[in-house]
Amino acid sequence: MVSRVTDDYVAMATAGCAAICEPAFWAGFDRSSPQGFFDYFRQLTEHEPKRAAKFGVPHYCWLCINPKEAEDVKLATEVIALIPQFLAAPTVLGIGEIGLNKNSRNELKVLELHVDLAARHGQLILVHTPHLEDKLKGTRLILDVLKNDRRIQPERCIIDHVEEHTVKLVLDQGCWAGMTLYPETKCTAARAVDILECYGNERLWMNSACDWGISVPLAVPYAALEMRRRGHAAAAIDGAIFGNPLRFLSQCPKFKPAS
Repeated sequence: MVSRVTDDYVAMATAGCAAICEPAFWAGFDRSSPQGFFDYFRQLTEHEPKRAAKFGVPHYCWLCINPKEAEDVKLATEVIALIPQFLAAPTVLGIGEIGLNKNSRNELKVLELHVDLAARHGQLILVHTPHLEDKLKGTRLILDVLKNDRRIQPERCIIDHVEEHTVKLVLDQGCWAGMTLYPETKCTAARAVDILECYGNERLWMNSACDWGISVPLAVPYAALEMRRRGHAAAAIDGAIFGNPLRFLSQCPKFKPAS
C-alpha cells in the first residue's frame, strides 16, 4: 500500500475488505543502505496503519529484505539485524516476503538467514517464489530450505506466487499456497479459480497484487465474481477469499480483522 493512493483504500473498504496484510516489498528501485530499510520498516509499522485506519481497514505487515535486493549479502545481513526491534509492533505478522528472485547462491544465503530469524522469534513466514522460467527450481530450493530447518512448522509458512506447476509441491510439503492475482501477467483470477477447482480449498488462498506496476487492489473480489460466475456456492467463495486467510493469519495472535 505504500505504492498506492488513498482512493485504493476507499475502494477496498467499500468492497468489504476486512484487513490488509502488506509484505515488505521492493520499492521499484534498489535501496542503498540499511537506514533506507529502517525508515521503510517505520513506514510499514507506524504510518501505514494510521492511513488505513482512516478508512476503517486494519493494516498489518510483514518484515524482511525482499529477494530482489538480497544479492548483496552484507547489506541484507545488516537489514535483517534491524528487524527484531520491530517484531513487537502490534501490526507485524511475521517475516516476509522472503524467498528467491534469480535463485542465486547469495539469495539462498539470505533466505536461510531470514528463516533462522523467523525460527528464533517464533514468526509466521511468507515466501516469494521467482517469476522467471525457473520458478519450479526456485520453489524446490525454497521448500528444501524450510524442510532442512527442523524448527520450522510448514503449516506456519505460506509460499506465494504458486502456479499450476508448483502448487502441488507446496501443498504436499504441508505449507500453505498463495496465489497473487494480477490483471494481465502471472496469475489471473481465472487461472486461480482453475487451480482451486483442481486442488480443492485446503491451504490455498488468493491475494491482490498492489505494486508499482499494473495491478488491481480489488483482484480478490474480482476472483469472487469469477467463482460466482462458475456456479460456486456462496459458502465456498467465502471460505476461499476470507476463511482460508483467516485460518492462516489467526496463527498470529495479533491478527484481528474488521468484523
